[in-house]
Formats: sequence, structure tokens, C-alpha cells
Amino acid sequence: MRWKSLLQPGWLALTLVVFGFAVTCYTVLAPWQFDRHAERKAQNDAVSTSFSEQPRPLEEVLPPGRSPGQDTEWRRVLIEGTYLPEHEVIARLRTVQGEPAFEVLTPFRTSSGRVVLIDRGYLRPDNGAVPPYAAPPDGVVRVEARVRADETDPQNRDAFADASTRGKLHAYAVDSRIVARSSGLDISPGYFQLTEGQPGVLGALPLPTLEAGPFFSYALQWVAFGTMAILGWGYFTLRELKPGGVLSEERGGGTRRKSVAEMLAEDEEDHTAEESPVGSGGDTDSDTSRH
Repeated sequence: MRWKSLLQPGWLALTLVVFGFAVTCYTVLAPWQFDRHAERKAQNDAVSTSFSEQPRPLEEVLPPGRSPGQDTEWRRVLIEGTYLPEHEVIARLRTVQGEPAFEVLTPFRTSSGRVVLIDRGYLRPDNGAVPPYAAPPDGVVRVEARVRADETDPQNRDAFADASTRGKLHAYAVDSRIVARSSGLDISPGYFQLTEGQPGVLGALPLPTLEAGPFFSYALQWVAFGTMAILGWGYFTLRELKPGGVLSEERGGGTRRKSVAEMLAEDEEDHTAEESPVGSGGDTDSDTSRH
């Protein structure tokens, strides 16, 4: 049977590559982009909702023991208490509006005794180092901030201090767990990003832009690539199984489909053969006229 030709090693390898690529497109690459689109949409919805909602007390939005989630992130909360600057940590290797920055993380003890982490905003590096900046206010203050979920350092590094940090503790992620380990404080999960004009704020961090991004179109492209790979495989399989195809059983003694190079060579030979008699006749006439 002609279909047995599909068991040739070369064609089996091609089939494996094509279907492996298609499966990767359908199960890994496209879902990855769909997930990123869903995350961006959830973030945009949360930020948009926060503009219209009034800030509420921290205990109402995030009771003790509850971590920030999709339903609470970016919401505005009111927190009353005192800063604990002696346990401050600097988040390094940050980027704000496309430029390098540091972020200042200061624990904050609320009036109820709970300790939370406040992101006071960003600083621009001064020759690569943390520039001088204002200390947070003393005494009891009331701040408005946005709820944020902890970042995660893939290497799970602790805060550190060395000659390059000039006596300040530095960390590689904005993570309440890192500050809790360095300070010994029992800090609630998540952190709180100060808004413009709040007590203790430095450079207020900008909000993310409310754009959907290209993720949905990228996901559709991966689906299309996987589909085209399968359709292309099917087309060439049927084409080559026909008489004369490279997979045909007749290729040993029957007709064989000519390659493009062979067809071009034949056209060149035919063209040369057509021009040769004309050229020969012209030479003969010239010789006759000379005699």
C-alpha cells in the first residue's frame, strides 16, 4: 500500500517535529499568552475600580492573617500608626519609568499593634548609590496606600549590607518576608504602596498603564502557527503520496516528478536548440557571400 511509505524514517522524523511543534503551540505557548492576557485584564480592572472606590480601613480590606489577592490588590486602604525606620530596607535593581531606581521599604506598626510593610516610593541612584533621603515622620500618622502582593526572589536571598550599601540593608525584591527575616518583626503578608502626598512618601510610584497589551494576539498567532504546521504536513503528505511523489511506491520504476532545477535545465536546453539552426544558417550565408 502506498500509505506504508509514510513509515520511512525521514517522513516519520518530519511528522514528529511538526506535531511536536503543534502540540507545544496548543498546550504551552498559546495558553501562556492567554494567561498573561487574563492577568493584565485583571490588573487593569482592579486599578480602574480603585479610582472610583473610596479608601477603606486596612482591617476591612485585609483582616489579620489574610494575604493580598486578585480581589484586593491595588485597592486603596487607610492605615494609622507609626513608622519603624530602624528596620528599613532598600529594594535595589528596580526600574521606574524605564530608568534605574531604588525603593524604600519601611515597616509600620498600626494602632492595633499589627506590623505591615510600607513602600515609601523610589529614589534615583546617585553614582550608583542610594542618595540621601528624608526620614519618615515621627509619631502617629495616617496614610493612604494601595494593597500590593509580595514579589518573589527566585533565589530567595535575604537582605544584606556591605561596603556598597553604606550601612543600609538591601534586598532584591519587595517582599514582606525578607524584611520580616532581617528585622525579626512579625510582618503581615503583602505590602502597601504609598500614594502621592502621603506622610513619608518619597517619589510616588506610578500606576501601571491601562493597556491590554499584545498577549491575546500573540496567543492567536501561536494557535495559527500550530494549525498551519498540521495543514502543511497534511498537504505535502497527500501530494507526495500521488504517483511520482517522493513517497510513492512507483518512484523506483515509474514516472518521477521533476524537480524545479530539472525543469529549468530542460527549458534552457530547448531554448538553445531553437536558437542553434538560426545561428548556423547565418554563418553559411555569410560564407557563401564571401565566395
